[in-house]
Amino acid sequence: MAGHSQFKNIMHRKGRQDAARSKLFSKLAREITVAAKTGMPDPAMNPRLRLAVQNAKAQSMPKDNIERAIKKATGGDGENYEEIRYEGYGPGGVAVIVEALTDNRNRTAGAVRSYFTKSGGALGETGSVSFMFDRVGEIVYPAGAGDAEKVLEAAIEAGAEDCQSDESGHVITCAFEDLGEVSATLDSALGEAESVKAIWRPQNGTPVDEDKAMSIMKLIDTLEDDDDVQNVYANYEIDDETLAKLTAA
Repeated sequence: MAGHSQFKNIMHRKGRQDAARSKLFSKLAREITVAAKTGMPDPAMNPRLRLAVQNAKAQSMPKDNIERAIKKATGGDGENYEEIRYEGYGPGGVAVIVEALTDNRNRTAGAVRSYFTKSGGALGETGSVSFMFDRVGEIVYPAGAGDAEKVLEAAIEAGAEDCQSDESGHVITCAFEDLGEVSATLDSALGEAESVKAIWRPQNGTPVDEDKAMSIMKLIDTLEDDDDVQNVYANYEIDDETLAKLTAA
């Protein structure tokens, strides 16, 4: 295993959460507001908004919160969020991509830069590491959606590129431009997904030892705890022996 999903699994096993529920809802609401502003405020007519609402529902975000976030976009009195992508290198030369939605570019840039610096990494220019990642669609289903064979068959029928299943669930990937169509087809076959989003998938992993693994995990945790940061992706790779030590700690 490699990359950010591995970090998530480790944190889950340790019984930690990336952020408080209120912080999660705040980030989901921000994405809904931005999505509603970039197109029609109707999920049926706006693919990005539809995915944002779907992900919010999957996290049990109350309907009132979702509707309030959409109204915020149409009311004209809400913040004007800007989408920014930061790229850099973390501990051990691990490539990191940070996606943010902010109403204050200087505040967010300063904070993100400080997180990289304090971790022993460095923030780079846009494009400095993204060439090492592929932009793809990721659709996640819980284990209860079906066995590996059933989900794989549905993924193939929907036009997905890959399907990985384990005891925690199913992760289906597809071409970025096919995300809407593939997710809609899977919704008919398997029901509503836990999450549907575009991600940055590492092309190759950067091996890290135990110390560097702890450092990169701390950096990602700090980044995700920032209110302006929506998503973090990294290309680190941890071998089985190091992973065992980290999960046992």
